[in-house]
Amino acid sequence: MMKKIENIILDYGNVIFMIDFLRAREAFMLLGIKNVDDFFGHAGQDPLFDAFDKGKIDRIEFREEIRQRTNSPTLKDQQIDDAWNALLIGVPEGKHEILEKLNANYRSFLLSNNNEIHYDRCMQHIQENYGIKDNSVFFEQTFYSHLMGMRKPDKEIFEKVVEETGILPQQTLFVDDSPQHLATAKILGFHTELCTKELPLEAIIEKWQL
Repeated sequence: MMKKIENIILDYGNVIFMIDFLRAREAFMLLGIKNVDDFFGHAGQDPLFDAFDKGKIDRIEFREEIRQRTNSPTLKDQQIDDAWNALLIGVPEGKHEILEKLNANYRSFLLSNNNEIHYDRCMQHIQENYGIKDNSVFFEQTFYSHLMGMRKPDKEIFEKVVEETGILPQQTLFVDDSPQHLATAKILGFHTELCTKELPLEAIIEKWQL
């Protein structure tokens, strides 16, 4: 596994910031979403979430759409935000130290499918728990889908990262918890590793001797 790695690209959800899709599923069911498995999940989701992840709709339009889908026009903004944020657990102790070490030794980047509501909650979490304003302290550059107008697994977002940073995919390890995202990266020539409960970020670092 002694490939020459000079750059690291990390996903955020379930690589650094732990999330639980089942919690969002339950919260959406309680709001009144029918066919919740088709509506939102790890492997696939309603186009509404893609649009929100790409910043094509804002939080106001997102909430309005949820009210329509649940047929509950009186749902408060906070109820919708709480349901949508239900999947966000937090950053475990020790993850930020790993990021600091990687950033000291490699060109290190964050590439996250995110959206306005989740982004605000994630940053609030790290501010309250770690006294850190945002993720920019851990990376040379951070890339968020809702600010870029594109999202993984579309190849455009990977091409944009390459274009902006000048990195070579063949010298870059991309770590993500979604196989469909890794599949695109692999086609473009990146080294890839699937982050799982059994193989968390610290184990991946050991495996690749980073």
